[in-house]
Amino acid sequence: MPTFKLTIEYDGTAYAGWQRQPDQLTLQALVEDAIRTVTQTEVPAVGAGRTDAGVHALGQVVSFKSEKSLSAREWMRALNGLLPGDIGVRSAEQVADDFHARYSAREKLYEYRILNRKERSALDRNRAWHVPNRLDVDVMRAGAKLLVGRHDFSSFQGSPTDTQNPMCELQRLEIIEDQPLIRIEVQADRFLKQMVRAIVGTMVEVGQGKRPPQSMKDILEAKDRRAAGVTAPPHGLYLVRVIY
Repeated sequence: MPTFKLTIEYDGTAYAGWQRQPDQLTLQALVEDAIRTVTQTEVPAVGAGRTDAGVHALGQVVSFKSEKSLSAREWMRALNGLLPGDIGVRSAEQVADDFHARYSAREKLYEYRILNRKERSALDRNRAWHVPNRLDVDVMRAGAKLLVGRHDFSSFQGSPTDTQNPMCELQRLEIIEDQPLIRIEVQADRFLKQMVRAIVGTMVEVGQGKRPPQSMKDILEAKDRRAAGVTAPPHGLYLVRVIY
């Protein structure tokens, strides 16, 4: 049975996250409903990342299997004709039978956007975290460097969770300033629950002078969520790319 890979983007504002949930509007449910409309059968759609409620995606990857005699291009056109306007299929391709959107992934890249100005934004109210006080980006970068590498990221893990392995290889943590926008890019081989948002919330506290940048080492060693900072709100987070 042919396997297809979709790359989709979405505005997560209206949804209770990617994963299908009872009595909740989710992205997975809508994608699977669209596929069912085409095939007239139940077809599971697997996402590379289980994004939380309010989180957006520029490059979420979805895989599914179908015997329907459609080309990848025809699948893209059909699904885009069925999905709501805040979900779009950017590309579609037929891939190897053993491809799995989640388990075949080697790395993921997330981006968190902060609007760092006094005035709130009407247009970006659901797409960036408004932090009105000026952040010291240089100090934030100094703290970020201490998180790069392979570490136990238990202190940045939300609860409850069933994850048994807290070790992650953080390849990149870059803070890009383009005032009034600050973009934090985080790339790793795997992520714990709400890990990016906890890192961002802690970095903001560093930028506000509430904790020194060198405290990142102590936070990692504590292996305790209470040692780190606040969890940044979901609406500033984007799943940018999945690397296979």
